[in-house]
Amino acid sequence: MKTLPSLRWVVGFMLIGLCSCGPSGAYRTASPEPLDLGASLSTAVGPGDLFEVRVYREPDLSGVFQVSPNGTIDYPLLGTLTVDQLDSSQVATRIRDGLAAGFLRDPFVTVTVKEFNSKRVYVLGQVEKAGTFRFEEGMTIIQLVTLAGGFTKLARPNAVTVTRNEGGREERFVLPVEDTSEGKARNFLLRPGDIVFVPESIL
Repeated sequence: MKTLPSLRWVVGFMLIGLCSCGPSGAYRTASPEPLDLGASLSTAVGPGDLFEVRVYREPDLSGVFQVSPNGTIDYPLLGTLTVDQLDSSQVATRIRDGLAAGFLRDPFVTVTVKEFNSKRVYVLGQVEKAGTFRFEEGMTIIQLVTLAGGFTKLARPNAVTVTRNEGGREERFVLPVEDTSEGKARNFLLRPGDIVFVPESIL
């Protein structure tokens, strides 16, 4: 009877090994490298997203715009602009180039995304409120777990899995979220479409 706990661990590691051998990608522990920390900084906008445009010393050309269902905005002087699948810097460049083409001399334009209504992240497993959540710029795994009401008593918080589609290839990251919340591990930035799964404790 005393060998049962060790047997459970052996079976658990065998299952993890089997899952990681598939062609779609392998489990790997997330590394807090600059690539992960800056992953969400170039997220493209889509229908329903809100962003703020600021043109230096031009209040009439500044304001908050929402991307229409067909991926466009109506911008003063420039009319209809297609912004779908452009990141904030690309949107700023498109507006700046349009204004510089005949309206302003060397305009300074900045764009800040306020709401990513077109982007979602998903939480499954042992959290209080599993479901779909709106992605926000710079969203971390700690923020998402908090939005989901925190872990249940049955959760295994140091074995949280994030599944991500990376260029058509599925990758899975195993995150020590409890250690992160205690300052023992770095936080992890999420990307739109990430699926977070909180497993149940095996003990």
